[in-house]
Amino acid sequence: MTDEALSFFKNILETPSPSGYEQPVQEIVREYATPFSDEIRTDAHGNVIALKNPGTPLRVMFAGHCDQIGLIVSYIDDNGFLYVQPIGGWDPQQLIGQRLTVWASGGPIVGVIARKPIHLLNEDERKQVPKIKDLWIDIGAKDQEDAAAKVRIGDAVTFELAFQSMAGGLANSPAMDNKTGLWVVMEALRRIDSAKLACSLYSVSTVQEEIGLRGARTSAYGIDPQVGIAVDVTHATDCPTIDKKTEGDIKLGGGPVIYRGPNNNPVVVDRLIDVAREQKIAYQLGAIGRATPTDANSLQVTRSGVATALVSIPNRYMHSAVETISLEDIDRAADLLAGFAMSLAADDTFVP
Repeated sequence: MTDEALSFFKNILETPSPSGYEQPVQEIVREYATPFSDEIRTDAHGNVIALKNPGTPLRVMFAGHCDQIGLIVSYIDDNGFLYVQPIGGWDPQQLIGQRLTVWASGGPIVGVIARKPIHLLNEDERKQVPKIKDLWIDIGAKDQEDAAAKVRIGDAVTFELAFQSMAGGLANSPAMDNKTGLWVVMEALRRIDSAKLACSLYSVSTVQEEIGLRGARTSAYGIDPQVGIAVDVTHATDCPTIDKKTEGDIKLGGGPVIYRGPNNNPVVVDRLIDVAREQKIAYQLGAIGRATPTDANSLQVTRSGVATALVSIPNRYMHSAVETISLEDIDRAADLLAGFAMSLAADDTFVP
């Protein structure tokens, strides 16, 4: 991984992009991808589409969603405390005691979220799982008027954003889901030698995956690819409490996960495995017996159908402030996708 690529990764991780509020990170994506793209555009939905080798009959789409889970300000009480609704799937217990950022039009505003201290909870309250509607954000406002002068209803909120390196080549940050996939599809495009590319390759930073796989649906409809690969995160099972019998044996540092199952075209899956073996790229296999909760779901059923695969990055502590991944895994994933694209011939067929 080059210093420039690592800097891009840190930059997108530290830029907010809750579903519906992705514009700041998409501007960074456009700036990074423009030098190695033949064409780049942003569609009406907000998807950033970077294209290499336009005009060939075979169209291939790589999709990595740029949006993260977040919150949206829905009420300011008389005392200036903010109440929020979720954007995406939240475990409310992940929020308690966190530093948050409200992304207001006048600039970011620091806040904290909490509930009644444990000293004051009665026995029944201690047993209850908190609900988001009962939690509040404190931005230090004196009252409602003071808060409303800084924050508007509808402003987005995220965890405090930061990238932190760890031992063993690991790193943690909010929004590894799915800035890892976004990074992989753009980095794969950069690593491809255009002279070895027999297809038109579209690397897409998709929007609004966390609220219904929406950006993949709209961008794939416009591109009309024959082949589509979604890159997302998956649950690493090399930590306590995760059941390998149901989730598989998935390790950080073990390489990207190539999924098998009904959401994955077997011809595309086998080609990915062949490329990994030929290029000695470490990989892991995963299985899921239904439509996946990823952009691969929307890709597969676009128009008359797309030969789809899902490549995933192992991730510990998903949808938390400390999502943890291996930097080596994302580097290998970028090599895998680049190798896959360059392995294709114009007359390849993907009919199972």
